[in-house]
Amino acid sequence: MRSRIVPLVLALLLLILQWQLWTGRGSVPEVARLESRLVAQKEANARAALANERLGSEVNDLKEGLEMVEERARQELGMVKPDEVFVQITK
Repeated sequence: MRSRIVPLVLALLLLILQWQLWTGRGSVPEVARLESRLVAQKEANARAALANERLGSEVNDLKEGLEMVEERARQELGMVKPDEVFVQITK
């Protein structure tokens, strides 16, 4: 009698483990679903990072662009701001 109980208990444990593997928390289908969501999220993050980089460079261009225009206007055209004295030293 005792020799029959041990294999039955082991078989039952095996069935419980298989049930957990295929339907429980952390199961194979759930892991596959989470991995696909992770891939999609990484792609979305990469697109967002690229958009942020583009916006950052646009902001930089706008900040530095006006300074460059002003510098060129001063050097090439001799323009000055109101209440400013322009002194040019030639060598």
